[in-house]
Amino acid sequence: MPIADAIREAQIKGSFIRKMFEEGDLLKKRYGADKVFDFSIGNPDIEPPSEFHRVLVRMTGEDAKGSHGYMANAGYPAVRSALAKKASREHGVEIGGDSVIMSVGAAGALNVVLKSILNPGDEVVVPKPFFVEYGSYIGNHGGRMVLVPTKDDFDLDVPALAAALTPKTAAVLINSPHNPTGRVYPASTIAALAAALRAHGEKTGRYPYLLADEPYREIVYEGREVPGILSAYEESLVVTSYSKSLSLPGERIGYIAVAPGMRDRAEMLGALAYATRVLGYVNAPALMQRIVAELTEARVDVGVYARRRDVFKSVLDEAGIEYAEPEGAFYLFCRVPAKKDGKPSADDMGFVDVLKEHLILGVPGTGFGGPGWIRLAYCVDEKIIEASRAAFKAAAEQWRNS
Repeated sequence: MPIADAIREAQIKGSFIRKMFEEGDLLKKRYGADKVFDFSIGNPDIEPPSEFHRVLVRMTGEDAKGSHGYMANAGYPAVRSALAKKASREHGVEIGGDSVIMSVGAAGALNVVLKSILNPGDEVVVPKPFFVEYGSYIGNHGGRMVLVPTKDDFDLDVPALAAALTPKTAAVLINSPHNPTGRVYPASTIAALAAALRAHGEKTGRYPYLLADEPYREIVYEGREVPGILSAYEESLVVTSYSKSLSLPGERIGYIAVAPGMRDRAEMLGALAYATRVLGYVNAPALMQRIVAELTEARVDVGVYARRRDVFKSVLDEAGIEYAEPEGAFYLFCRVPAKKDGKPSADDMGFVDVLKEHLILGVPGTGFGGPGWIRLAYCVDEKIIEASRAAFKAAAEQWRNS
């Protein structure tokens, strides 16, 4: 029997990030891992903080009855209460443990939310560039992704977002700190977006949800703060994970937080718990739930990422490659250099191929809805970034003269 058309199409298009990651493995086998400069995937290389290891060792030595059994689909009540306090601090509004649903990472959380809110044909408005999997997540649940450009500095273009809203708009999905640009949306932008969503709701009777994807919230630079979403708009949900803040991407642990002022809040919370079950997650991993509940103040050393960012910026500056200034996360979104005629180039695929000739792996911006740009992840050893200096200069020179 044939596979589903949607899966076949997705396989043909493929994930640009995974494709480059797999090509990197092949190049490393051919030339040696120390000769390949792989900036393709946001897989944190910093080990989890020491507190995590201490709690992990202690808990694996405990033998409490039922500690590895099922719990309520939404998670352990004590864990949800602990993370509600964390979310309350971050978002500047008081929420209780019943407003938190534990999830299988942020990706699982997004699918749970979208399953809960989408009817076939409903629209989710997404600013571009965007994380490559959003379209698949929305499509999983019968929705349609509507893309809206951002401003030149990658801040949200609120009038453009407002113009894209229709009676079929179920949600606006944002990501800050942003992958791939590193942009942190300012509080004024979030306030303007909230006002636009309220105005649309008053006009149409349907208030779109504001869905914020925040796995990088705690990775910011120069003392920046990520504005609270739950306090900015009544119909908001935040999804997050510990993949980046605690370097636990393989443990698949995160949560959903629901704004306290949401209309039909109880119905939403019931839907999220039900969707967690019927999507097959059943519940978030039991051991990881208990661990992160004790680590609400812990995070990786963001200073390591800041130093890497600064070294990488100097590498790109020497090569004459322009980039958006990263305010958070751990990516550099770089403009494809102009050719020798001085005209801007939108050929990010071609530039990535030239970089690959010099054993540099990046991801074409086309995969993020940003043609003419490439993404470079700096969650790699600083020595690798420094060692890539000559390769970037040679690749950029080859590109300009081609």
